[in-house]
Amino acid sequence: MDNSPTLLISTAYLPPISYMALVAQEANIVVERKETFPKQTYRNRAQIVTANGVFPLVVPVERPYGNHTRTENIKISYTEPWNIRHWRTLESAYSASPYFLYYQDGLKEILMRHYDKLIDLNHDLLKHLLKKIKVECDISYSDDYVPNGISAKDCRNTFTPKRENELFEIPPYDQVFDTKMAFQKDMSILDLLFNLGPDTRRYLLELPRK
Repeated sequence: MDNSPTLLISTAYLPPISYMALVAQEANIVVERKETFPKQTYRNRAQIVTANGVFPLVVPVERPYGNHTRTENIKISYTEPWNIRHWRTLESAYSASPYFLYYQDGLKEILMRHYDKLIDLNHDLLKHLLKKIKVECDISYSDDYVPNGISAKDCRNTFTPKRENELFEIPPYDQVFDTKMAFQKDMSILDLLFNLGPDTRRYLLELPRK
């Protein structure tokens, strides 16, 4: 693997808008799969807007090698029907949005599949979302772990639910519950897609940098 990829980024489940904007604005991305899997990140969670405010969707995972498990080996747990719950939550939150009916079928089909590994689920979701948004980019995966500080565009830890994104301003757009609450920044790309539909691509490409 080239130790200086165009963009080195983590895998993500239904990524935030800032993550998708960075992917959309780069020609080539390398997804890190050799790292030791960190907890409480967008790698296995997303944030959406519901009638009760911001709500996390978390994919339950299993670490076959404990705390030393690499991202590529993280398994998805189906001891509980998390994917069905996620879909019902999305339906409840976005059925009244302008474009939910247009995009729901393909997304639901992926979520209802049984995936062994998280990275495969995330890959299929990312490819599907990029296709719907009409963004083309080359996605590859790391062959070796790239130590911190080597890549000039290392964004593996840039996106986190613990703090506001460092790269982009997120201009307001119409959200389903905007008459009940303030605009919620940098939610899952689904929030943008269900509300803006075909205009999502333009929004991502024109997102201003901080």
